[in-house]
Amino acid sequence: MKARPALAALLKAYVVLVLLFLFAPLGASLVFSFNSDRFPTLPLGSFTLEWYRAVLSDELVRESLAHTARVSVLSATLSTLLGFAAAYTDYRHEFLGKRFYLALGLLPPTVPAIILGLAMLAYLSRLGLAGSWVAIVIAHTVICTPFAMALARLRLSQVDRSLEAAAWNLGAAPWAALRHVILPFCAPTLLGAWLLTMAVSFDEFAIAWFVGGLHETLPVRVLGFLQGQVSPRINAIGTLVFAVSIALVAVAQSVLARRLSLRRPRTPAAPQPKTLP
Repeated sequence: MKARPALAALLKAYVVLVLLFLFAPLGASLVFSFNSDRFPTLPLGSFTLEWYRAVLSDELVRESLAHTARVSVLSATLSTLLGFAAAYTDYRHEFLGKRFYLALGLLPPTVPAIILGLAMLAYLSRLGLAGSWVAIVIAHTVICTPFAMALARLRLSQVDRSLEAAAWNLGAAPWAALRHVILPFCAPTLLGAWLLTMAVSFDEFAIAWFVGGLHETLPVRVLGFLQGQVSPRINAIGTLVFAVSIALVAVAQSVLARRLSLRRPRTPAAPQPKTLP
């Protein structure tokens, strides 16, 4: 019995060490982004916002940020729609090869980014789309759709199948039942999937570098800073990208957690004993 508290403390210490190991580079990038010295060395120089001003005043950075925002919004929208459609097909229908269908739908994130980027480049070149921002949207949609599909499948697994059938029996058309029964139930999850896939698209580098051409996203622009020089602006850009990604994921998690808390049954309050006069 005495070993259990010690084991729990050891596991907590292990988790803390793992988190420190994972977030130490991000913390160092955050600290050095406010350092006046050009090179990341200790001891630190004075506090400055010079690198953030340099980033925000750089025309190429602003242009790549605009490309990144446009691509991430479009990719997240398309992947959420396609992911929900794929998940609903799995939820509603039984057909031959369903397991293969699911495996194929969830496959893209398991493929190495370099291989997928080369395949996308070869395919989109044949269509005459390589080197355009549309190519990045298509490639990112392929990458992000499995994430939206996984979240939608998880949510649909909690839907009582008899609800939609009851709507049909009451005269609702299939599209009306989908709109009034299924979509309201899945709306918070779809919003969370949209935010999550936007974060995935915002951070993606390798495939955008292969298929984007001159239409650079922000992660690709960071690579340009690394070629031939060490620029402290990289720390500022990395901090901004990380902040945006964490904000999107945090909002998605809060939306999902709020939905779960609203659906959790509340335990009735215990009756108060009556006092005798």
